[in-house]
Amino acid sequence: MSYYLKLILGDIIQYRALILHYSASFSETYSLYLAKMTEIFSYTACRQLSQMFLAILFFHTSEFILAIVIHGRSNVTLSSLLISAHYILAMIFSLAEYIFEIVFFPELKEYWVISNVGLTVVVIGEVIRKLAILTAGHAFTHLIRTHRHDDHRLVTHGIYGFMRHPGYSGFFIWSVGTQIMLCNPISVVAFAVVVWRFFAKRIPYEEYFLRRFFGRDYKEYAKKVGSGVPFIN
Repeated sequence: MSYYLKLILGDIIQYRALILHYSASFSETYSLYLAKMTEIFSYTACRQLSQMFLAILFFHTSEFILAIVIHGRSNVTLSSLLISAHYILAMIFSLAEYIFEIVFFPELKEYWVISNVGLTVVVIGEVIRKLAILTAGHAFTHLIRTHRHDDHRLVTHGIYGFMRHPGYSGFFIWSVGTQIMLCNPISVVAFAVVVWRFFAKRIPYEEYFLRRFFGRDYKEYAKKVGSGVPFIN
């Protein structure tokens, strides 16, 4: 009888030890989970992500409002918001990188000097693009014109005296700046390469029509003024 009693007591002690072990493991895992969640909702993350959200919101909302003011509501569609499937995927990738890095490498996001430089770059890009829209007026469209309209004129004054495509230059600067602001090293490079490649194809295509529309005037203008996007003539 005492043998069976010892056996039962031994099993009970063993089970209690197992329960304590798994309880400790669960507690440790839960504590780790809370620590990771704290990183995601830290002051750094809240500030940087809110800046990113506000930058995106202002950029697209202002684009849409300016398009309505300049071209009229009847001539403006949701495409003026400049939100495409590729753009959404890029932003999702950017957010995924940010979350991964702030969870596993939180110190990477604490370089406030770099983040603030990124914020400044965002503002500069925004200003350049909006100056381009306001200066060009009706000549500025989100879609490339393949036929010359009566109100289509060659704009060479204001910011267009410094660069031929300030709208593209502004967007390039703005998009890369958003990733510097988030301290996203992978996305900084990815955004710079992808956006540059897009404009490397778009600018020659657009300028083919501009040369047809304005002839010698545009050729002379292109000789004197750069495109505004690095390494694109």
